[in-house]
Amino acid sequence: MGEGVRPSYDELAALVAAQAVELARAREEIAALRAEVAALKRRLGTNSGNSSMPPSSDRFSKPAPKSLRGRTGRKQGKQPGAPGANLSLVDNPDTIVDHAPSGCSGCGAGLRRTDRAGMIRRQVVDLPPVRPSVTEHRLHRLRCRGCRHITTAAAPAEATAPACYGPNVTALAVYLLTYQHIPVARTAQLLEDLLGLPVSTGWVAGVLNPVASHLAGFAEQVEHALRAAPVAHFDETGIRVEGKNWWLHVACTPHLTAYLPHPQRGGEAMDEFGILTRFRGVAVHDGLMSYQDFGRKHARCNAHHLRELVAAGEAHPEHAWPRIAMKTLEELNTAAHAARDAGLAAIPAHIVDPLISRFARTVNLGLLLHPPDRGRKQSKTRNLLVRLRDYQHQVLLFARDLTVPFTNNQAERDLRMIKAQLKISGGWRTRHGAYAWLRVRGYISTVRKHGLHIITALREAITGNPWLPTNIEMA
Repeated sequence: MGEGVRPSYDELAALVAAQAVELARAREEIAALRAEVAALKRRLGTNSGNSSMPPSSDRFSKPAPKSLRGRTGRKQGKQPGAPGANLSLVDNPDTIVDHAPSGCSGCGAGLRRTDRAGMIRRQVVDLPPVRPSVTEHRLHRLRCRGCRHITTAAAPAEATAPACYGPNVTALAVYLLTYQHIPVARTAQLLEDLLGLPVSTGWVAGVLNPVASHLAGFAEQVEHALRAAPVAHFDETGIRVEGKNWWLHVACTPHLTAYLPHPQRGGEAMDEFGILTRFRGVAVHDGLMSYQDFGRKHARCNAHHLRELVAAGEAHPEHAWPRIAMKTLEELNTAAHAARDAGLAAIPAHIVDPLISRFARTVNLGLLLHPPDRGRKQSKTRNLLVRLRDYQHQVLLFARDLTVPFTNNQAERDLRMIKAQLKISGGWRTRHGAYAWLRVRGYISTVRKHGLHIITALREAITGNPWLPTNIEMA
Protein backbone atom coordinates (compact mmCIF):
# COMPACT_ATOMS: atom_id res chain seq x y z
CA MET A 1 0.00 0.00 0.00
CA GLY A 2 1.25 3.44 -0.80
CA GLU A 3 1.66 6.21 1.72
CA GLY A 4 -1.61 7.93 2.65
CA VAL A 5 -3.74 5.15 1.17
CA ARG A 6 -6.11 3.68 3.71
CA PRO A 7 -6.30 -0.17 3.66
CA SER A 8 -9.50 -1.74 2.60
CA TYR A 9 -11.66 -3.85 4.87
CA ASP A 10 -10.52 -7.07 3.19
CA GLU A 11 -6.88 -6.13 3.65
CA LEU A 12 -7.41 -5.37 7.35
CA ALA A 13 -9.24 -8.67 7.80
CA ALA A 14 -6.40 -10.56 6.14
CA LEU A 15 -3.87 -8.78 8.37
CA VAL A 16 -5.83 -9.61 11.52
CA ALA A 17 -6.17 -13.24 10.43
CA ALA A 18 -2.43 -13.49 9.79
CA GLN A 19 -1.67 -11.97 13.18
CA ALA A 20 -4.15 -14.36 14.83
CA VAL A 21 -2.39 -17.31 13.20
CA GLU A 22 0.96 -15.94 14.32
CA LEU A 23 -0.36 -15.41 17.86
CA ALA A 24 -1.75 -18.95 18.04
CA ARG A 25 1.58 -20.31 16.79
CA ALA A 26 3.42 -18.24 19.42
CA ARG A 27 1.12 -19.51 22.14
CA GLU A 28 1.73 -23.10 21.07
CA GLU A 29 5.47 -22.48 21.09
CA ILE A 30 5.29 -20.84 24.53
CA ALA A 31 3.27 -23.79 25.89
CA ALA A 32 5.79 -26.25 24.42
CA LEU A 33 8.70 -24.28 25.90
CA ARG A 34 7.01 -24.13 29.27
CA ALA A 35 6.48 -27.89 29.20
CA GLU A 36 10.11 -28.37 28.22
CA VAL A 37 11.30 -26.08 31.02
CA ALA A 38 9.09 -27.92 33.51
CA ALA A 39 10.48 -31.27 32.31
CA LEU A 40 14.06 -30.00 32.58
CA LYS A 41 13.43 -28.55 36.04
CA ARG A 42 11.93 -31.85 37.10
CA ARG A 43 14.94 -33.73 35.77
CA LEU A 44 17.31 -31.38 37.58
CA GLY A 45 15.26 -31.73 40.75
CA THR A 46 15.12 -35.52 40.61
CA ASN A 47 16.92 -37.10 43.53
CA SER A 48 16.69 -40.05 45.88
CA GLY A 49 13.90 -38.36 47.83
CA ASN A 50 11.40 -38.04 44.99
CA SER A 51 12.30 -40.91 42.65
CA SER A 52 13.73 -44.42 42.61
CA MET A 53 17.27 -43.12 42.16
CA PRO A 54 19.75 -44.35 44.79
CA PRO A 55 21.27 -41.74 47.16
CA SER A 56 24.68 -42.21 45.52
CA SER A 57 23.30 -40.71 42.28
CA ASP A 58 22.26 -37.39 43.83
CA ARG A 59 24.09 -34.84 41.70
CA PHE A 60 23.64 -31.13 42.26
CA SER A 61 22.16 -31.10 45.73
CA LYS A 62 21.50 -33.79 48.26
CA PRO A 63 18.01 -33.60 49.76
CA ALA A 64 17.68 -33.33 53.50
CA PRO A 65 16.87 -36.70 55.06
CA LYS A 66 13.10 -37.03 55.16
CA SER A 67 11.02 -40.11 55.81
CA LEU A 68 7.92 -40.75 53.72
CA ARG A 69 6.24 -42.40 56.70
CA GLY A 70 3.61 -40.36 58.48
CA ARG A 71 3.73 -39.34 62.12
CA THR A 72 2.92 -42.09 64.61
CA GLY A 73 2.83 -40.00 67.77
CA ARG A 74 5.62 -42.06 69.34
CA LYS A 75 8.65 -40.47 70.93
CA GLN A 76 12.09 -41.12 69.50
CA GLY A 77 14.25 -43.87 70.94
CA LYS A 78 13.35 -47.08 72.77
CA GLN A 79 9.61 -47.68 73.04
CA PRO A 80 7.94 -48.73 76.33
CA GLY A 81 7.94 -52.50 76.64
CA ALA A 82 10.59 -53.04 73.97
CA PRO A 83 13.42 -55.35 75.10
CA GLY A 84 16.62 -53.54 75.98
CA ALA A 85 20.19 -54.60 75.30
CA ASN A 86 23.08 -54.13 77.70
CA LEU A 87 26.19 -55.93 78.94
CA SER A 88 25.27 -57.85 82.08
CA LEU A 89 27.26 -59.76 84.70
CA VAL A 90 27.47 -63.52 84.20
CA ASP A 91 27.04 -66.01 87.03
CA ASN A 92 29.97 -68.27 86.11
CA PRO A 93 32.97 -66.26 84.89
CA ASP A 94 35.87 -68.16 83.33
CA THR A 95 38.48 -66.56 85.60
CA ILE A 96 38.19 -64.94 89.02
CA VAL A 97 40.84 -62.53 90.32
CA ASP A 98 40.53 -61.27 93.93
CA HIS A 99 41.70 -57.80 94.82
CA ALA A 100 42.03 -56.72 98.48
CA PRO A 101 43.16 -53.34 99.82
CA SER A 102 46.39 -53.42 101.83
CA GLY A 103 45.71 -50.33 103.93
CA CYS A 104 42.82 -48.20 105.16
CA SER A 105 42.04 -45.30 102.84
CA GLY A 106 40.83 -43.35 105.88
CA CYS A 107 43.57 -43.53 108.53
CA GLY A 108 46.23 -45.58 106.75
CA ALA A 109 46.14 -48.53 109.20
CA GLY A 110 46.78 -52.03 107.93
CA LEU A 111 43.85 -54.25 107.01
CA ARG A 112 43.37 -57.99 107.49
CA ARG A 113 41.48 -60.22 105.04
CA THR A 114 39.34 -61.47 107.90
CA ASP A 115 37.83 -58.00 108.34
CA ARG A 116 35.41 -58.49 105.48
CA ALA A 117 32.76 -55.83 104.81
CA GLY A 118 31.40 -56.98 101.46
CA MET A 119 32.50 -57.22 97.83
CA ILE A 120 31.91 -55.43 94.54
CA ARG A 121 31.90 -57.49 91.33
CA ARG A 122 33.27 -56.12 88.06
CA GLN A 123 33.66 -58.26 84.96
CA VAL A 124 35.75 -57.60 81.87
CA VAL A 125 34.62 -59.37 78.68
CA ASP A 126 37.57 -59.82 76.36
CA LEU A 127 39.01 -62.17 73.76
CA PRO A 128 41.83 -64.54 74.57
CA PRO A 129 44.88 -64.56 72.30
CA VAL A 130 43.77 -66.26 69.09
CA ARG A 131 46.00 -68.89 67.54
CA PRO A 132 45.22 -71.67 65.06
CA SER A 133 44.86 -75.21 66.33
CA VAL A 134 46.38 -78.01 64.25
CA THR A 135 44.81 -81.46 64.38
CA GLU A 136 46.80 -84.32 62.86
CA HIS A 137 44.83 -87.23 61.47
CA ARG A 138 46.97 -90.37 61.28
CA LEU A 139 45.52 -92.76 58.75
CA HIS A 140 46.81 -96.13 59.83
CA ARG A 141 47.39 -98.85 57.28
CA LEU A 142 46.82 -102.48 58.22
CA ARG A 143 47.78 -105.63 56.31
CA CYS A 144 45.37 -108.54 56.09
CA ARG A 145 46.86 -111.81 57.40
CA GLY A 146 45.01 -113.82 54.79
CA CYS A 147 45.33 -112.04 51.43
CA ARG A 148 48.07 -109.65 52.57
CA HIS A 149 46.09 -106.67 51.17
CA ILE A 150 46.83 -103.36 52.86
CA THR A 151 43.80 -101.23 53.91
CA THR A 152 44.16 -97.56 54.80
CA ALA A 153 41.78 -95.84 57.23
CA ALA A 154 39.39 -93.35 55.65
CA ALA A 155 40.20 -89.69 56.22
CA PRO A 156 37.55 -87.39 57.72
CA ALA A 157 35.71 -85.16 55.28
CA GLU A 158 37.65 -82.03 56.21
CA ALA A 159 41.08 -83.65 55.71
CA THR A 160 41.21 -83.30 51.93
CA ALA A 161 45.01 -82.94 51.59
CA PRO A 162 48.21 -83.59 53.57
CA ALA A 163 47.83 -80.04 54.94
CA CYS A 164 44.63 -78.04 54.53
CA TYR A 165 42.46 -75.51 56.31
CA GLY A 166 39.49 -76.81 58.26
CA PRO A 167 35.78 -75.98 58.00
CA ASN A 168 35.94 -73.25 60.66
CA VAL A 169 38.59 -71.30 58.75
CA THR A 170 36.74 -71.82 55.48
CA ALA A 171 33.43 -70.74 57.03
CA LEU A 172 35.04 -67.57 58.36
CA ALA A 173 36.53 -66.75 54.94
CA VAL A 174 33.15 -67.30 53.24
CA TYR A 175 31.45 -65.16 55.88
CA LEU A 176 33.89 -62.29 55.38
CA LEU A 177 33.58 -62.44 51.59
CA THR A 178 29.82 -62.74 51.17
CA TYR A 179 28.32 -61.22 54.30
CA GLN A 180 30.82 -58.58 55.40
CA HIS A 181 31.75 -57.76 51.76
CA ILE A 182 35.49 -57.71 52.39
CA PRO A 183 37.59 -58.06 49.20
CA VAL A 184 39.69 -61.17 48.63
CA ALA A 185 43.09 -59.62 49.39
CA ARG A 186 41.86 -57.92 52.56
CA THR A 187 40.20 -61.14 53.71
CA ALA A 188 43.52 -62.95 53.38
CA GLN A 189 45.25 -60.12 55.27
CA LEU A 190 42.63 -60.19 58.03
CA LEU A 191 42.99 -63.95 58.54
CA GLU A 192 46.76 -63.57 58.84
CA ASP A 193 46.65 -60.55 61.16
CA LEU A 194 43.97 -61.79 63.54
CA LEU A 195 44.38 -65.56 63.43
CA GLY A 196 47.95 -66.06 62.34
CA LEU A 197 46.84 -67.94 59.23
CA PRO A 198 49.01 -67.09 56.20
CA VAL A 199 46.35 -67.96 53.62
CA SER A 200 46.86 -67.06 49.98
CA THR A 201 44.52 -64.89 47.94
CA GLY A 202 44.09 -67.82 45.55
CA TRP A 203 42.78 -70.00 48.38
CA VAL A 204 40.37 -67.25 49.51
CA ALA A 205 39.13 -66.72 45.95
CA GLY A 206 38.35 -70.42 45.61
CA VAL A 207 36.44 -71.06 48.85
CA LEU A 208 33.00 -70.20 47.46
CA ASN A 209 32.71 -72.78 44.67
CA PRO A 210 32.67 -75.93 46.86
CA VAL A 211 30.26 -74.31 49.30
CA ALA A 212 27.90 -73.31 46.49
CA SER A 213 27.94 -76.86 45.11
CA HIS A 214 26.78 -78.17 48.50
CA LEU A 215 23.85 -75.73 48.45
CA ALA A 216 22.08 -77.05 45.33
CA GLY A 217 19.49 -78.90 47.44
CA PHE A 218 19.00 -75.86 49.65
CA ALA A 219 18.37 -73.60 46.63
CA GLU A 220 15.82 -76.05 45.22
CA GLN A 221 13.95 -76.27 48.53
CA VAL A 222 13.86 -72.49 48.94
CA GLU A 223 12.47 -72.04 45.42
CA HIS A 224 9.79 -74.64 46.18
CA ALA A 225 8.85 -72.80 49.40
CA LEU A 226 8.72 -69.46 47.57
CA ARG A 227 6.31 -70.85 44.97
CA ALA A 228 4.00 -71.93 47.80
CA ALA A 229 4.20 -68.62 49.69
CA PRO A 230 0.92 -66.68 50.01
CA VAL A 231 2.80 -63.38 49.53
CA ALA A 232 6.26 -62.94 47.99
CA HIS A 233 8.37 -59.98 46.93
CA PHE A 234 10.11 -59.62 43.56
CA ASP A 235 12.57 -57.05 42.28
CA GLU A 236 15.60 -56.63 40.03
CA THR A 237 18.66 -54.39 39.86
CA GLY A 238 21.58 -53.88 37.53
CA ILE A 239 24.88 -55.70 38.12
CA ARG A 240 28.12 -56.29 36.18
CA VAL A 241 29.13 -59.80 35.09
CA GLU A 242 31.99 -60.54 32.68
CA GLY A 243 32.31 -56.82 32.07
CA LYS A 244 28.71 -56.55 30.81
CA ASN A 245 25.48 -55.19 32.20
CA TRP A 246 23.38 -57.95 33.74
CA TRP A 247 20.33 -58.01 35.98
CA LEU A 248 20.04 -59.53 39.44
CA HIS A 249 16.57 -60.88 40.20
CA VAL A 250 15.41 -61.56 43.75
CA ALA A 251 12.43 -63.48 45.08
CA CYS A 252 11.95 -63.33 48.82
CA THR A 253 9.74 -63.34 51.89
CA PRO A 254 10.55 -62.34 55.48
CA HIS A 255 12.02 -65.86 55.90
CA LEU A 256 13.41 -66.84 52.47
CA THR A 257 15.76 -65.36 49.84
CA ALA A 258 16.65 -66.54 46.32
CA TYR A 259 18.81 -64.73 43.74
CA LEU A 260 19.28 -65.18 40.00
CA PRO A 261 21.79 -63.26 37.88
CA HIS A 262 20.71 -63.02 34.24
CA PRO A 263 21.63 -61.02 31.12
CA GLN A 264 17.95 -60.05 30.66
CA ARG A 265 15.58 -58.06 32.85
CA GLY A 266 12.16 -59.20 31.68
CA GLY A 267 10.18 -62.34 31.01
CA GLU A 268 13.05 -64.51 29.76
CA ALA A 269 14.87 -64.18 33.08
CA MET A 270 11.67 -64.68 35.08
CA ASP A 271 10.98 -67.88 33.13
CA GLU A 272 14.46 -69.17 33.91
CA PHE A 273 14.11 -68.25 37.58
CA GLY A 274 11.12 -70.60 37.63
CA ILE A 275 9.39 -69.12 40.69
CA LEU A 276 6.86 -66.76 39.12
CA THR A 277 5.89 -69.31 36.48
CA ARG A 278 4.25 -71.47 39.16
CA PHE A 279 3.51 -68.81 41.77
CA ARG A 280 -0.15 -68.40 42.76
CA GLY A 281 0.12 -66.02 45.70
CA VAL A 282 0.30 -62.22 45.75
CA ALA A 283 3.37 -60.94 43.88
CA VAL A 284 4.59 -57.64 45.34
CA HIS A 285 6.73 -55.64 42.91
CA ASP A 286 7.51 -52.14 41.65
CA GLY A 287 5.28 -52.27 38.57
CA LEU A 288 7.63 -53.59 35.87
CA MET A 289 5.21 -54.76 33.19
CA SER A 290 6.93 -58.13 32.74
CA TYR A 291 5.59 -59.16 36.15
CA GLN A 292 2.03 -58.75 34.90
CA ASP A 293 2.52 -61.78 32.64
CA PHE A 294 2.91 -64.07 35.66
CA GLY A 295 0.55 -65.08 38.43
CA ARG A 296 -2.94 -63.97 39.26
CA LYS A 297 -2.65 -61.36 42.00
CA HIS A 298 -0.28 -58.40 42.11
CA ALA A 299 0.46 -55.62 44.57
CA ARG A 300 2.47 -52.53 43.66
CA CYS A 301 5.05 -50.88 45.88
CA ASN A 302 3.66 -47.69 47.36
CA ALA A 303 7.06 -46.39 48.42
CA HIS A 304 7.62 -45.77 44.70
CA HIS A 305 4.25 -44.03 44.42
CA LEU A 306 4.96 -41.76 47.39
CA ARG A 307 8.29 -40.70 45.90
CA GLU A 308 6.67 -40.00 42.54
CA LEU A 309 3.88 -38.02 44.21
CA VAL A 310 6.54 -35.93 45.98
CA ALA A 311 8.08 -35.19 42.57
CA ALA A 312 4.66 -34.31 41.11
CA GLY A 313 4.01 -31.90 43.98
CA GLU A 314 7.39 -30.24 43.44
CA ALA A 315 6.77 -29.93 39.68
CA HIS A 316 3.25 -28.52 40.18
CA PRO A 317 3.20 -26.63 43.49
CA GLU A 318 -0.07 -24.96 42.49
CA HIS A 319 -1.91 -28.31 42.63
CA ALA A 320 -3.13 -29.92 45.88
CA TRP A 321 -3.92 -33.38 44.54
CA PRO A 322 -0.40 -34.88 45.03
CA ARG A 323 -0.46 -33.96 48.73
CA ILE A 324 -4.00 -35.33 49.14
CA ALA A 325 -3.09 -38.60 47.39
CA MET A 326 -0.01 -39.01 49.60
CA LYS A 327 -1.99 -38.30 52.76
CA THR A 328 -4.69 -40.78 51.74
CA LEU A 329 -2.16 -43.55 51.12
CA GLU A 330 -0.52 -42.86 54.48
CA GLU A 331 -3.90 -42.90 56.26
CA LEU A 332 -4.76 -46.23 54.63
CA ASN A 333 -1.41 -47.65 55.73
CA THR A 334 -1.96 -46.43 59.29
CA ALA A 335 -5.43 -48.00 59.28
CA ALA A 336 -3.96 -51.31 58.06
CA HIS A 337 -1.40 -51.32 60.88
CA ALA A 338 -4.08 -50.49 63.44
CA ALA A 339 -6.30 -53.31 62.19
CA ARG A 340 -3.43 -55.82 62.42
CA ASP A 341 -2.52 -54.65 65.92
CA ALA A 342 -6.15 -55.08 66.96
CA GLY A 343 -6.24 -58.62 65.57
CA LEU A 344 -8.81 -57.78 62.90
CA ALA A 345 -9.09 -59.69 59.63
CA ALA A 346 -9.65 -56.47 57.63
CA ILE A 347 -9.88 -52.71 58.00
CA PRO A 348 -13.46 -51.82 59.02
CA ALA A 349 -15.53 -50.81 56.00
CA HIS A 350 -16.53 -47.43 57.47
CA ILE A 351 -12.82 -46.52 57.57
CA VAL A 352 -11.44 -48.06 54.39
CA ASP A 353 -14.25 -47.31 51.92
CA PRO A 354 -14.24 -43.48 52.29
CA LEU A 355 -10.43 -43.40 52.02
CA ILE A 356 -10.40 -45.52 48.86
CA SER A 357 -13.15 -43.35 47.39
CA ARG A 358 -11.16 -40.20 48.19
CA PHE A 359 -8.06 -41.68 46.55
CA ALA A 360 -9.99 -42.49 43.35
CA ARG A 361 -11.50 -38.98 43.20
CA THR A 362 -8.07 -37.42 43.76
CA VAL A 363 -6.53 -39.40 40.89
CA ASN A 364 -9.41 -38.43 38.59
CA LEU A 365 -8.92 -34.79 39.55
CA GLY A 366 -5.24 -35.05 38.69
CA LEU A 367 -6.10 -36.54 35.31
CA LEU A 368 -8.41 -33.59 34.56
CA LEU A 369 -5.64 -31.15 35.47
CA HIS A 370 -3.13 -33.05 33.32
CA PRO A 371 -4.97 -33.97 30.10
CA PRO A 372 -3.24 -36.01 27.39
CA ASP A 373 -1.01 -34.02 25.08
CA ARG A 374 -1.85 -35.16 21.58
CA GLY A 375 1.14 -36.12 19.49
CA ARG A 376 3.62 -35.57 22.30
CA LYS A 377 5.30 -37.79 24.85
CA GLN A 378 3.21 -37.73 28.02
CA SER A 379 4.67 -36.15 31.15
CA LYS A 380 5.80 -38.24 34.09
CA THR A 381 2.96 -36.80 36.14
CA ARG A 382 0.38 -37.89 33.57
CA ASN A 383 1.94 -41.37 33.34
CA LEU A 384 1.86 -41.68 37.15
CA LEU A 385 -1.82 -40.75 37.28
CA VAL A 386 -2.70 -43.22 34.52
CA ARG A 387 -0.94 -46.01 36.43
CA LEU A 388 -2.67 -45.09 39.68
CA ARG A 389 -6.00 -45.21 37.84
CA ASP A 390 -5.51 -48.32 35.72
CA TYR A 391 -3.84 -50.40 38.45
CA GLN A 392 -5.72 -49.00 41.42
CA HIS A 393 -6.65 -52.46 42.69
CA GLN A 394 -2.98 -53.44 42.82
CA VAL A 395 -1.97 -50.11 44.38
CA LEU A 396 -4.56 -50.43 47.16
CA LEU A 397 -4.54 -54.20 47.67
CA PHE A 398 -2.71 -53.69 50.98
CA ALA A 399 -5.84 -51.95 52.31
CA ARG A 400 -8.14 -54.81 51.25
CA ASP A 401 -5.86 -57.70 52.24
CA LEU A 402 -3.92 -57.26 55.49
CA THR A 403 -1.44 -59.99 54.53
CA VAL A 404 -0.15 -57.71 51.77
CA PRO A 405 2.46 -55.09 52.78
CA PHE A 406 2.34 -51.41 51.85
CA THR A 407 5.74 -51.47 50.11
CA ASN A 408 8.19 -53.79 48.41
CA ASN A 409 10.87 -52.94 50.97
CA GLN A 410 11.58 -56.60 51.71
CA ALA A 411 12.96 -57.14 48.21
CA GLU A 412 14.82 -53.83 48.26
CA ARG A 413 16.46 -54.75 51.58
CA ASP A 414 17.59 -58.07 50.14
CA LEU A 415 19.15 -56.25 47.16
CA ARG A 416 20.67 -53.33 49.05
CA MET A 417 23.87 -55.01 50.21
CA ILE A 418 24.44 -56.52 46.77
CA LYS A 419 24.78 -52.95 45.51
CA ALA A 420 27.35 -52.36 48.26
CA GLN A 421 29.26 -55.40 46.99
CA LEU A 422 29.25 -53.92 43.47
CA LYS A 423 30.75 -50.68 44.78
CA ILE A 424 33.51 -52.67 46.48
CA SER A 425 34.38 -55.14 43.72
CA GLY A 426 32.77 -53.63 40.62
CA GLY A 427 31.16 -56.93 39.65
CA TRP A 428 32.05 -60.55 38.94
CA ARG A 429 34.61 -61.60 36.37
CA THR A 430 32.79 -64.82 35.45
CA ARG A 431 29.17 -65.90 35.44
CA HIS A 432 30.13 -69.01 37.40
CA GLY A 433 31.61 -66.79 40.11
CA ALA A 434 28.44 -64.67 40.17
CA TYR A 435 26.19 -67.74 40.54
CA ALA A 436 28.38 -69.16 43.33
CA TRP A 437 28.60 -65.88 45.27
CA LEU A 438 24.87 -65.21 45.03
CA ARG A 439 23.85 -68.75 45.97
CA VAL A 440 25.94 -68.52 49.12
CA ARG A 441 24.55 -65.05 49.82
CA GLY A 442 20.99 -66.36 49.47
CA TYR A 443 21.82 -69.12 51.96
CA ILE A 444 23.24 -66.60 54.45
CA SER A 445 20.24 -64.29 54.03
CA THR A 446 17.76 -67.11 54.66
CA VAL A 447 19.73 -68.42 57.65
CA ARG A 448 19.85 -64.95 59.17
CA LYS A 449 16.10 -64.43 58.65
CA HIS A 450 15.55 -67.55 60.76
CA GLY A 451 17.76 -66.19 63.55
CA LEU A 452 20.45 -68.85 63.18
CA HIS A 453 24.20 -68.47 63.69
CA ILE A 454 25.65 -67.69 60.27
CA ILE A 455 29.15 -69.14 60.67
CA THR A 456 27.75 -72.36 62.20
CA ALA A 457 25.37 -72.73 59.24
CA LEU A 458 28.24 -72.13 56.82
CA ARG A 459 30.37 -74.76 58.56
CA GLU A 460 27.49 -77.23 58.18
CA ALA A 461 27.25 -76.43 54.47
CA ILE A 462 31.01 -76.84 54.02
CA THR A 463 30.89 -80.29 55.62
CA GLY A 464 28.06 -81.32 53.26
CA ASN A 465 25.15 -80.95 55.68
CA PRO A 466 23.62 -77.51 54.97
CA TRP A 467 20.74 -76.20 57.00
CA LEU A 468 17.41 -76.53 55.19
CA PRO A 469 14.10 -74.75 55.84
CA THR A 470 11.65 -77.47 56.76
CA ASN A 471 8.43 -75.54 57.30
CA ILE A 472 7.02 -74.17 54.04
CA GLU A 473 4.51 -72.11 56.03
CA MET A 474 7.49 -70.09 57.30
CA ALA A 475 7.56 -68.51 53.83
